[in-house]
Amino acid sequence: MQRVVVDPEVPADVADLLRRNGPLLSRFRAGWSPAPENASRLPSAVVAPLAVTGGMAAIATIAGLPIAFLLILASIYLVVLTCVYVARKPAPHDAVERVLHRHAQWYKGGYLVLEDFDYPARELLGRVQRAIDHILGSRVNAMGMLDSVRNSVMLPAEEWEIARLLTKLSALRAKHRGLARGGSTPEVVAAMAPLERALAASEAAVVARVEALERYARHVSEADRALRSQGQIDALLAHLPEYEQLVAETGAARFSAPEIGNLSEDAAQLRRALRDSVRSAHEAFRYLDGRPEQL
Repeated sequence: MQRVVVDPEVPADVADLLRRNGPLLSRFRAGWSPAPENASRLPSAVVAPLAVTGGMAAIATIAGLPIAFLLILASIYLVVLTCVYVARKPAPHDAVERVLHRHAQWYKGGYLVLEDFDYPARELLGRVQRAIDHILGSRVNAMGMLDSVRNSVMLPAEEWEIARLLTKLSALRAKHRGLARGGSTPEVVAAMAPLERALAASEAAVVARVEALERYARHVSEADRALRSQGQIDALLAHLPEYEQLVAETGAARFSAPEIGNLSEDAAQLRRALRDSVRSAHEAFRYLDGRPEQL
């Protein structure tokens, strides 16, 4: 399921809150809003009994009734009102809903939810997010071999730009379908043909951006595989002296020496493969970086 896409300009803590509450944001978009936050009821629960207590004390003084008795009644009244307050106190999730609603209003236009995309756009957005998650979660990125700092900045920006373009495409496709239903005379078909070509060209341009991001993710996968393989070969090389000693002691050198010797060459090849994979990933990154905006 696609996550909420947030403009990189939105503060990180707010962006994280928005991403974690996609269903609530969709409800807000549909017109639902949480109940307004009521003023604290605790002061009234305290002031009212005090006022009543004061009034009852004055009446008791005039009527000669025992004040202690009336104070006990007032205390009971205070306890009851406090219990009512606690029972009606907003639950923690209500507070989260109100906070999220305020942020959703303040940063309106700074985030995109599932309902902003039609089905083809949702599929493309899912591909974008899977590619980005794979890149940012890779070992080579965590080790700084892919310029992890730039990745953490550029990839969310690329996600936002692609998502923004996908929402525009979704809206245009919906309008185009509505216009097409209005009539199919030759004149209408001829008039709509340039619009359809423009729409198709724009769709192809966005798909090309998605595919470029996926190519980058594939290069990262290749680098990750080479890194894992290199680690395994290096571990074998660390134990190579033990094998060589065993071979020498058993007199089996003529059978296994060539094979053991190939291990070093395998390690060298994997190091070259890792360098090539990282280089290819950097080239794919440069292709993504600084590309002119579409639509």
